[in-house]
Amino acid sequence: MTAILTGIVGAAFGAVPNEERIKPHPKNPFYWQYKGEPVLLLGGSDDDNLFQWTGEKLRGHLDLLKSVGGNYVRCTMSSRDPGNVWPFAKVGDKYDLERMNDEYWRRFEEFLEETARRDIIVQIELWDRFDFAREPWQHNPFNPKNNINYTAQESGLKERIDTHPGLRENAFFRTVPSLENNQVVLKYQQAFVDKLLSISLRYGHVLYCIDNETNEDPRWPEYWAHYIRRRAEEMGVEVHVTEMWDPWDLAHPMHDNTFKHPEIYTFVDISQNNHQKGQRHYDNALKRRVSIADNPRPMNNVKIYGADTGRFGTTRDGVERFWRNIFCGCASARFHRPPSGIGLSELGQRMIKAAREVTSAFDIFSCEPRNDLLGDREENEAYCLAEPGRQYAVYFPNGGEVTLNLKEAPSELTLRWYDIDNLRWSAPRAVRGGGTLKLKTPGSGQWAAVITRLTMKGGEG
Repeated sequence: MTAILTGIVGAAFGAVPNEERIKPHPKNPFYWQYKGEPVLLLGGSDDDNLFQWTGEKLRGHLDLLKSVGGNYVRCTMSSRDPGNVWPFAKVGDKYDLERMNDEYWRRFEEFLEETARRDIIVQIELWDRFDFAREPWQHNPFNPKNNINYTAQESGLKERIDTHPGLRENAFFRTVPSLENNQVVLKYQQAFVDKLLSISLRYGHVLYCIDNETNEDPRWPEYWAHYIRRRAEEMGVEVHVTEMWDPWDLAHPMHDNTFKHPEIYTFVDISQNNHQKGQRHYDNALKRRVSIADNPRPMNNVKIYGADTGRFGTTRDGVERFWRNIFCGCASARFHRPPSGIGLSELGQRMIKAAREVTSAFDIFSCEPRNDLLGDREENEAYCLAEPGRQYAVYFPNGGEVTLNLKEAPSELTLRWYDIDNLRWSAPRAVRGGGTLKLKTPGSGQWAAVITRLTMKGGEG
């Protein structure tokens, strides 16, 4: 009876039915399912708060992403960039937190409508800590000096915060009942989230993350994770929530708050691991993947750092991180915006297109990371996904030669090489299974080898 009632509520609310919404793939919960089909999320964009874009600028960027096989964007609910609008309306020269800014929410709804039309999955972040410190805090409606609803004394919020948000000076992130129980501010935070959910819960292509790279007390995101899920249950819809922690090392105990609590967080985001390089980048992610093998959930990468213009690795690092995440069995890979990532640049477009070509040539959703099948392998030389006996894929960051254990495979298989840097398939050739296959890339640069029992689905040779 409860399921029937919630279904009726959801339908009355105008929400997408649960069977059509994004959710972990039931046959392999390390990946997502959307509209009843498994889906690998690949993306890149030139901004993180694309909902602040409007009209042709927004539609053109989404069309470009879609045209190269992308289906995944990040959406921080941030307002700190030039031309952005804030969520609350102004009365004179100050904000009134009792009134919403219609333009902010119109942009948000337009963004969700346009992404839904293109089947592009949106990962929302409710709170971006960089909006709540230093210069952005001077313009933020929640700052007591900027609104008519409370003073600094009444709210306990400072009017000036000159430190990095990682120093946790802003009491904005301690308002929840299990911390400071600051009801003066909390009711306006709830009003913001309620307004957001009144729009987003109608759509089935939305994932929720509480914060951007936070190091706040875990009770803060836990409160909002429960809050979102409770509102969703009231509307009879299924949603999925995570948190993004600040430490770059996935072994840091702070990450345990998501990995060890599936009852709160139904997927994990490991974006901060994308500060790591080479073999360590892969190994750290794989260890965490193995740690949840008994209760698998999608592992997302909503931002992959690395660009020669940024501070967090080179362009080459960014590209390799993108591919290693895919070959580590992650559910998503998205290039971070410039200047810290390559975004939807020409290179980003090529890599997304190449990744879609390669991963469409075999059934990635039946595979798992199997570097143990590789022999004569040097550090960071090659990475393997496989369903032994049926299909194998090997990624080479920069050429190389390894052996592949095909002892479980039938006597004859098909091998094709994909030239990642030039977006080209080789002609297929037969190889013999039942033993060890030597794989030597046809040249330098990035390559992928796909070995299957059947004719591949890739492009023309």
